[in-house]
Amino acid sequence: MIHKTRGIVLHSVKYSETSLVVKIYTDVFGLQSYMVKGIRKAHSRFSPALFQPMSVLDMAVYHKEKTSLHSLKDVHFSFPYQTIPFDIRKTSVAFFMNELLYRTIREEEPDQPLFDFLLEACTRLDKPSATVWLFPLYFSIQLSRFLGFMPHAEFSSARSIFYLKEGIFQENIPEKEEYLDPELAGYFHSLLICSWDDLDRITIPSPARGKLLEKILHYYQLHMSGFTGLQSPAILHTILS
Repeated sequence: MIHKTRGIVLHSVKYSETSLVVKIYTDVFGLQSYMVKGIRKAHSRFSPALFQPMSVLDMAVYHKEKTSLHSLKDVHFSFPYQTIPFDIRKTSVAFFMNELLYRTIREEEPDQPLFDFLLEACTRLDKPSATVWLFPLYFSIQLSRFLGFMPHAEFSSARSIFYLKEGIFQENIPEKEEYLDPELAGYFHSLLICSWDDLDRITIPSPARGKLLEKILHYYQLHMSGFTGLQSPAILHTILS
């Protein structure tokens, strides 16, 4: 049966000399794998550019229950990027987003709020006025909401230490547990409670941005089984410093 769905490309791998298997997060079916046959042939129906990481697609798909690999009837760009491919800062942020999503999204069940969040992130990053410097921090913090371990936003002058393992703000510095000190916790809280439109009102120095992103990814490791380190933060540090 043919279904129409939108999707965001997360990963592709060569299947044969002419074919790919592409992992796509869709609004109708959640995370799914699709076989793209003959894409490496000269007269392929589909351009390889469609399946670049973070491409936003409109698709007509053949979907069968209890099958792990599906196929495509038709696909085209839903939202062709205008700035991301031509701005190295945005390209590096998109690479980070892609790597984080590929290592965290595992559910095949659809999640429309999550899909809407990802779509908004893609469209906002592509805007000429996008606040690139804080984008990785904000994206990773807000993504935790959909993964089930969003921190409690209870920061105050009396509770200015953030416990990474418990995901809460507390008064005292723990003896053995990892934490964010008041400076980083304050930046963290600002990003936790703000909206996309508020990002350009927040200023975080470059050294603090790098340190905070490192702590946020460690927070992921503490709260998500099997989550490992990423390669993209090193690239972000070089490009966005």
